Amino acid sequence: MSASEHNYLLERFLNYVSFDTQAKVGAKYSPSSPGQLKLAKYLVQELQALGLEEINLSPNGILTAYLPSNVINAPTIGLIAHLDTSPDCSGKNVNPEVIVNYRGGEIALGSGEKFISPVMYPFMLQLIGKTLIVTDGTTLLGADNKSGIAEIMTALSILKNGEQAHCNIRIAFTPDEEIGLGMQFFEMDKFPCDWAYTIDGGAVGELEYENFNAASATVTILGNGIHPGYAKDKMVNALTLACEFQQLLPADEVPEKTADKQGFFHLNRLVGDISKVELHYLIRDFDSEKFEQRKAFLTDIVNQFNQQKNLRQPLQLEIQDSYKNMYNCIRQVPRSIELADQAMRACGIKPNHKPIRGGTDGAWLAEKGLACPNIFTGGYNFHSIHELISLEGMESTVNVILKIVELATE
Repeated sequence: MSASEHNYLLERFLNYVSFDTQAKVGAKYSPSSPGQLKLAKYLVQELQALGLEEINLSPNGILTAYLPSNVINAPTIGLIAHLDTSPDCSGKNVNPEVIVNYRGGEIALGSGEKFISPVMYPFMLQLIGKTLIVTDGTTLLGADNKSGIAEIMTALSILKNGEQAHCNIRIAFTPDEEIGLGMQFFEMDKFPCDWAYTIDGGAVGELEYENFNAASATVTILGNGIHPGYAKDKMVNALTLACEFQQLLPADEVPEKTADKQGFFHLNRLVGDISKVELHYLIRDFDSEKFEQRKAFLTDIVNQFNQQKNLRQPLQLEIQDSYKNMYNCIRQVPRSIELADQAMRACGIKPNHKPIRGGTDGAWLAEKGLACPNIFTGGYNFHSIHELISLEGMESTVNVILKIVELATE
């Protein structure tokens, strides 16, 4: 990558993170925030300037485009990144800070009241000498997933301005990945590919093609509120019942006590008072059979709780599937993994095949029949004020993208 391309990659990224595209939890319509559509419209202009074809921005904020191959009989590969940032941390007024030639040790964020330390994050020792982009400690950075957008756009710019052989490339920038909403409006017939890649991973070398089967569950508990001075034999405290119910779930099968391919139940939100409580759970497992068992287990303990308590207003349970393990689809298109692996090695990068303890838009696409592994962006600590990314890691992603679309023509 030339010096000008190096600088342009950084400028692109810093520009994209200035857009507030934080997804809104509970939204019924996508895009859930106006900033996502604003960024998409800006990207339309950039894609037009590059001369891409079939540029289309849907009313739901899904932006697609096409770059035809410059060789004959080449496959079509999709490249995908999402516009939104996580609702877990503010994405408004992002003020990134660039650290050239990181020398190690703690990094003070913004005013210096908050730090990122190698003691907490040992991976930082591998980034000594790199150019790092961090937050000012008040917001997330937005590398998830604006780094992916910047990397794809930079690769497209290099291809359009050079003579490298490449396959057909379809681009998709999607909204509301973080809340699992945007892909519901994705029109598969307008995105014909042999396979695709989401550019949405973490550390350099990550290649992911397995993810959780996922569902969300809501347990609703209705109580009976009354003046506590006159509550004997009358009050039914929904908060107390919620505490009792939570204790019935396995204490070791939670995110903070599981890793690798271990599944879990996660109480991620509790809302309510004496009269009504809602317990919101995430259910996750890599194994499809165990995933179904987890949903059945939650159903069983709700039924048992109702029988034991003999409540006038029994607990109500609602379970909704979110996404499935993409591996079942991807294993049928082994070339999608082999080519990414080959490209990384050609770029001097050791591939790190690992499962995703989460999900991507690729999981939804895989469920629809499009194999879609996930490739690294070079970022770390997503969804938090400690988020950071290295410019060199982003450059590595660009190089891998370029190598993939070249190798695909052979």
